[in-house]
Amino acid sequence: MNRVILCGRLTRDADVRYSVGDDSIAIARFTLAVDRRFRKEEQQQTADFISCVAFGKRAEFLQNYGTKGMKFIVEGRLQTGSYENKEGNKVYTTDVVVENIEFAESKKNNEEYQHQQSQEPQGQERVQEDRASRQTSIDEFMPVPDDLDNLPFE
Repeated sequence: MNRVILCGRLTRDADVRYSVGDDSIAIARFTLAVDRRFRKEEQQQTADFISCVAFGKRAEFLQNYGTKGMKFIVEGRLQTGSYENKEGNKVYTTDVVVENIEFAESKKNNEEYQHQQSQEPQGQERVQEDRASRQTSIDEFMPVPDDLDNLPFE
């Protein structure tokens, strides 16, 4: 089984090109920055930069909405390959071939993230701001009523 699920932010706008020929299709290449789950005490969050490729409608979706910093959930498969570069050296590649892609956050949350990145605070101040932004996202959910007996379902 070859299955990959990633959640991360675009490192730059998706690069979309079209194949040559009568049945031209869109091909999008992009990189997702995926935060590592754990980090060492007092170190900044680290991320892996995963190369991805999408075809057809998924590539057109990225052309329309794939801007730097947008957070997406990508589902696909891992594919390896190789080619010879201009110097004649063999280069090995590993890409995620996208089979499904979805937004991972609202436009409002993305704008807040973009604004936060432009401020770029350091150290403990940044950790406190990250916690505050997560709390804002949590507060957007509807509160659960105290009287659970009156819910409209059983």
